Amino acid sequence: MKILAVSDTNKYFNEILGFANLLSPKGFDITLLTNVDGDYSGFDDVVKVKDISSDILVKTEGDLNGDFDYIIGPQTKKVLEALSYFAGYKSIPIVSEVIDVVDGNLLRNILSGRGVVKYPLSSPMAITFATGKFKADRNVEPKVRDLDVTPSLEVLGVEEKTFGGVDIEAADIVVGVGRGFANKEDLDLAFELANILGGEVGCSRPIAADYKWLDEDRWIGISGKKIRGKLYIAIGISGAPQHIMAAHDVKLIVAINKDKNAPIFEYSDYGVVADLYQF
Repeated sequence: MKILAVSDTNKYFNEILGFANLLSPKGFDITLLTNVDGDYSGFDDVVKVKDISSDILVKTEGDLNGDFDYIIGPQTKKVLEALSYFAGYKSIPIVSEVIDVVDGNLLRNILSGRGVVKYPLSSPMAITFATGKFKADRNVEPKVRDLDVTPSLEVLGVEEKTFGGVDIEAADIVVGVGRGFANKEDLDLAFELANILGGEVGCSRPIAADYKWLDEDRWIGISGKKIRGKLYIAIGISGAPQHIMAAHDVKLIVAINKDKNAPIFEYSDYGVVADLYQF
């Protein structure tokens, strides 16, 4: 079984190997295409490029070692874009954000986590997997080489977003804030609670995208960050599908909302119907 992995971050190198092991438990040969340094142990071959662009796989196909059964990578924006571009170019199927592999089928959540759909494995196929779920222990020393590739698209400039340096995806405990908070200053209540619990503060889309009260690295949503920790306390958050989907894998969800019909209560393990300020 030959597998090509693509990653624009070293954060998920071990998860790539864990997911590859699910695809081929009896053994595999895996090549990593990446633009970052890191611990490459476990991969058979490593090909380093300057950037993971949308057309990187098309550009490097002739320089990689033969045809691959699966082209995989973590669910990041760059990897999904690269694999989608390649799948379209090669007319092969692609399945995104896979959560498990069972009996030759890929599983992924649908309908904001209310359902799971199965896709039969076929070869060749492009696959991205949901992060935070897989791990491996594979003792292989890779061969590493550099490849000089020029993307078709030229980047004329990069304007960095301002982030607060918070990684809520890695937090075990997250306190979420929503439009139930009347003023930006009142978010101090949530920060105090998060500090007591040893967690981080996250938020719904309006708090980051509309009100600009918090940086986007705290935005919990399909277009933001996904959390998979031990505890999520959602305060003043109604529970839009895009938000729920991004918190669906948290082990325990507690919701506080004065609206007893708020959708968030359908997904929470514990619910408190109360005004957040009084509570």
